[in-house]
Amino acid sequence: MLVVTPSVSLGEDEIEESFVRASGPGGQNVNKLSTAVQLRFDVRGSPSLAEGVKARLSSLAGRRLTREGVIVIVAQRFRTQEQNRQDARERLAELIRQALVVPVKRRPTRPTLGSKLRRLESKARRSGVKATRREKPAGGEE
Repeated sequence: MLVVTPSVSLGEDEIEESFVRASGPGGQNVNKLSTAVQLRFDVRGSPSLAEGVKARLSSLAGRRLTREGVIVIVAQRFRTQEQNRQDARERLAELIRQALVVPVKRRPTRPTLGSKLRRLESKARRSGVKATRREKPAGGEE
């Protein structure tokens, strides 16, 4: 059982983990042991998540999401299988926590009368400054 929040948790049957060989430095440890974890979570088939959360999770997952709607997280940061497993599960939980946040809808606003007046006054002031520059002769001498 992966507890995401007190109200949302995923069953073990929803998460599929496989252990593969990690890439990168590590000597014999990398060559012999399968310490990297490949975690797979089927977003579309999950009974634990609401439809809105599934949609937000799919967009948040980006390139980690397959065409079939499965999120694949590869964890190979640590040397042990257990630490990588915990890292992958925590990354999935964090992704789901982000998807649980419902974005606030933007309400279009209009400029206030005061802001309109201030804008027009500053434009008039700037126009006046430029007008005084134009009135001087171009040659510099009168």
